[in-house]
Amino acid sequence: MASAVAFASGTSPSFLPSNTLKPKHSPLRRPLAAINIRSESMATEKLGIKVETNPSESKLSQLGVRQWPKWGCPPSKFPWTYSSKETCYLLEGKVKVYPDGSNDFVEIGAGDLVEFPKGMSCTWEVSVAVDKHYKFE
Repeated sequence: MASAVAFASGTSPSFLPSNTLKPKHSPLRRPLAAINIRSESMATEKLGIKVETNPSESKLSQLGVRQWPKWGCPPSKFPWTYSSKETCYLLEGKVKVYPDGSNDFVEIGAGDLVEFPKGMSCTWEVSVAVDKHYKFE
C-alpha cells in the first residue's frame, strides 16, 4: 500500500535511493488528500417524479420540512394514488416507485426531497423501512 500511495503521489517507492524522488515542483507530485469530494445537492426528474438528493439544511428550513407530519412503514409493497401533490423528505429508507403503465422505476432514499404530482398512481416497493416528513398541497 505504501508503494501505491508513493506512486499515486508522484514520489518514488521507498526501495529506490532518495535522489530518485521527484522534485517538489513536479506536476506529478500531488497529495491524495488534495482531492476535493463534496456532497452536493442534485435535482432530477424521471417519470414525473422530482428528486433532489442532499438538499441544503437552509432549503429544508425554508420549506419548514422539520415541522411537517411524519409517516413511516416497514419493508412492503403497495399501490398508491396521489390525490394532491406530495412533497416529502426521507429521513430513512429505500424505495423503488413504479408509476402505473411503466416498467421503469424511480429509486428514492434517505436524504432525498421528493415531489409526486397530483393524480399519479404508482406502486411503492419498500426495501428498507421508511421514515419521512411529508406535506400535501
